[in-house]
Amino acid sequence: MPVYLAVGYFFVINLIALAITYYDKKASKRHRRRVRENTLMLVGALGGAPVMYLTMKVIRHKTKHFIFMFGLPLIFIIEVAIVIFIAFSSKVFG
Repeated sequence: MPVYLAVGYFFVINLIALAITYYDKKASKRHRRRVRENTLMLVGALGGAPVMYLTMKVIRHKTKHFIFMFGLPLIFIIEVAIVIFIAFSSKVFG
C-alpha cells in the first residue's frame, strides 16, 4: 500500500472519530439519539483511537468509562506495534 493512501486513510478515519465523538457529546447534552459505544469502539479500532481518546479528554466525554480510557490507548498501542512489525518485516524479508 502506498504511504499516501495510508496517511489519507488515517486522516479520514481520525476526522470521523473526532466528528462522532463530538456529535455524541452534543447529543448527550440535548437528550438526543446517541452513538452506540460499540460504534465508537469500532471507529477506534479502525484507526481512530488516538484522536477519539484526545477528543474525549478535551471535551470531557466518557472519561469515567474504563473501556474508553483504557481500551482506546491499548488499541492505539497495538496498532502501532502492528505497523512497526509490518515495516520491520518488509525490510527483513522484502
